[in-house]
Amino acid sequence: MIVPMKRVSVVILEKEKQEALTKLRRLGVVHLDRIEGAGEKLAALKENAASAVQTLSVLSEMKLPKSHKTHSVPALGDEMLVGKCAEVISLTEQKKFLFDEIASDAAELERFEKWGGVNPVDFAYLAEKGIPLVMYEIPAGLYNEIDGSVDTILVNSGKKDVRFLLLSKGSERPEGMPPEAFAVPPPRRATNELESQIEADKKHLSDIEKELAENTAYIRQITAFKERLEKKIEFENVFSGMEKEDSGKDTALAWISGYVPVDSFEKLVSAAKQNGWALASDDPAAEDDPPTKLRNNKLVSLIYPLTDFLGTVPGYREFDISGWFLLFFTIFFGMIFGDGGYGMLIVLGTLALIIKTKKEGKALNPGLGLFLMLGTATVVWGIVTCSWFGLGMDQLPAWIKAMSVPPLSNAYTQQYDGVHSLLTTDQNMQIFCFSLALIQLSVAHIKCFARDVKSLKAIGDLGSLFMLWGMFYVVLMLVVSGTIFSLDKVAAGIPVGTIAVALIGGGFAMSFIFSNYDGSIGKSVLESCKNIISVILGV
Repeated sequence: MIVPMKRVSVVILEKEKQEALTKLRRLGVVHLDRIEGAGEKLAALKENAASAVQTLSVLSEMKLPKSHKTHSVPALGDEMLVGKCAEVISLTEQKKFLFDEIASDAAELERFEKWGGVNPVDFAYLAEKGIPLVMYEIPAGLYNEIDGSVDTILVNSGKKDVRFLLLSKGSERPEGMPPEAFAVPPPRRATNELESQIEADKKHLSDIEKELAENTAYIRQITAFKERLEKKIEFENVFSGMEKEDSGKDTALAWISGYVPVDSFEKLVSAAKQNGWALASDDPAAEDDPPTKLRNNKLVSLIYPLTDFLGTVPGYREFDISGWFLLFFTIFFGMIFGDGGYGMLIVLGTLALIIKTKKEGKALNPGLGLFLMLGTATVVWGIVTCSWFGLGMDQLPAWIKAMSVPPLSNAYTQQYDGVHSLLTTDQNMQIFCFSLALIQLSVAHIKCFARDVKSLKAIGDLGSLFMLWGMFYVVLMLVVSGTIFSLDKVAAGIPVGTIAVALIGGGFAMSFIFSNYDGSIGKSVLESCKNIISVILGV
């Protein structure tokens, strides 16, 4: 069920707001409205938290060698942890810079790989002595086409290109030089210096990797530090964002608003009396958006790990379908997994984890209860359909076959073949699946009917339910058997087919007129015309 909420406002003295917020946090019953605080302290906390998150991201992605042993490290205070995070981030930035520098230097070396050792200082020296040289490359077959007036020095040649030096006589390109020849810009540093720099950078990188690996020992401390920062940010956000008077007097007031579960409201009232706070409360208004707090029994609560993972928490004014969700999810899991043998493995594996956790004195993971239930459902479905480790029916003992449900069992397909029986095993399975869908959708429509029972809109909900029941019969006729589920079918003197058609027609009329009712039948009909597809589908 969804716990009802109270809208509350707590008024306190502005000078006592830090103490009051601390007490409210300890009380733990008020869900505050979203507040955007500001201030240097909040900004500093957020900056430290961002650094901690970045640090954890870096350290958690470290691939440590198998020989690495995590050593114990001294406990650090918050200020030292801030410094540790800054150190890790600085190392990471250095690491990135070194990677970029190595890549750049390696690309430069690759450019001059066929030239051999090149030093721009040598070219500058020769230019000063009146021998200006420029490096050129040209396709191999065109080197001999260079005009004889052009002074060149052959460096080396390959299958595809030739490298040579041009004795430059000016800043312009010589006229006798083929257009395919192109000048090669000198390297920014001597190639042997680039090689040395790469080796030095690689060594520096190795040292950084070792240092980061050593810092992985602080992951637990930094994680706890991040969690403390998040709590401080939450507190400071509220503290700095609270509405207040700007009178500057000792009697200046501050206030916060939020929601309290009805069953915890008396705790807040008691705390307000003890601390001298002013408290105002009311039921949430229609335009309010209260938070949702669910309360269910232990069995229904087994579904919470799944709904939390999917993020399917209902809104405050929506239905809590936790129980129904658990029921049908469990059934569908068993049907889809479908094998009792593998279901037994799930059950045994889950029980082993539960026993291990109990022996270690740890709290049980809520997901274990859910897996135990899903495994059990899979075993039950395996018993019903006689499915065990994918074995053939001739490989299973008679007592296992006897436990199954004949109309749905793989062991009785010969008896349920449509000749010796009215329906085949597959047809029975289809009816079972469609029946599950009918129950699910009927529950939804009945809930809507109960919600709208004081309004004419309930007639539209009832019409949608009638359409659903009528369409169920039509689907059986179209998918399962048109002979058995015909529209002129009469069973025990009851014209079943005619009733199905009447339910569809009458239900459509009821839904069309009343499904969008909000005080005016005319507006409801007009709205139905706009959304005719939804009305036809009964949604």
